[in-house]
Amino acid sequence: MQLRADQLPAHLGKTLAPLYVLHGDEPLLVIEAGDTIRAAARAKGYDEREVLVTGPSFKWDALMLAAGNMSLFGGNKLVDLRIPNGKPGRDGGDALQRYCERMAAGVVTLVTLPQLDWQTKKAAWFGALAEAGVAIELNAPALPDLPDWIGMRLARQRQSAERGALDFIAAHVEGNLLAAHQEIQKLALLYPAGDLSLAQVEDAVLNVARYDVDKLRAALLAGDAARCARLLDGLRAEDVAPPLLLWAFASEIRALAALRAAQDEGRPLAAALRAERIFDDRRAAALQRALPRFREGQLRAALLAAARIDRMIKGLTRGDIWDEFLQLALRLARKPK
Repeated sequence: MQLRADQLPAHLGKTLAPLYVLHGDEPLLVIEAGDTIRAAARAKGYDEREVLVTGPSFKWDALMLAAGNMSLFGGNKLVDLRIPNGKPGRDGGDALQRYCERMAAGVVTLVTLPQLDWQTKKAAWFGALAEAGVAIELNAPALPDLPDWIGMRLARQRQSAERGALDFIAAHVEGNLLAAHQEIQKLALLYPAGDLSLAQVEDAVLNVARYDVDKLRAALLAGDAARCARLLDGLRAEDVAPPLLLWAFASEIRALAALRAAQDEGRPLAAALRAERIFDDRRAAALQRALPRFREGQLRAALLAAARIDRMIKGLTRGDIWDEFLQLALRLARKPK
């Protein structure tokens, strides 16, 4: 069974499943969901808790032992299994499948995982976990959704803010949800319940945004030139290695060029995506949305510009690398007139 994060409180108000699986790219949301499940288990009499953290020397027999080792005087039990790398291995995968087939009465199991790739989500052990209990994917909200998320968090502390203030906070905490949470809590300490003005928010919120290369790739495909420029400034300030950035640019250009060639030749885009090993649905959709903006000649010129940056990085050509990155980003983000 799959649940969204916002459905979890209502679900726990009605029932307590024998197994929960939390996974995603945002530690804050994973921690909060885990705390909510643990609190609900305690409220329903699951007083005993055993934490298992997997690692190189972890013995998977410990999982079965934890579920079967009930206290003579205690109540029901919560088994809190954490797999930090998200890869239980063959032995672990087999153990998890056996565990799902023989779940003990009086035991609730909470499995915590990091963000999982598409291959891991299709693994037999993950499928067994999701089928035996409730799986919840906890990812950070995208930038367009972040103001609404912030507004919801403010409402919990009986505060609200105009859209401009919400957008301001979002721009300053992008990519760092834990910092966003801290900034929202700070607003509760600084100001009473009620409406917050843009001036109050500007005075209180620090610039704690954390930029990453994936966000730049998404902005390039979305054709958002202003966001590309801002992200490049952030990446430069964080001293991101130029070869990593060049790889990101080149990956998107090559993928677009392959799709452009397939479309021009009348070949199915789905086959071209598979040939390029693009299996992530969101990236595939973003590439297909961006494709109408480009012609073959534009993409060839973009590859030549990327090659020039490569020579600059290697010291074979003189020039300002970051200015070249900006020019390439603006060229790729430019929308047709």
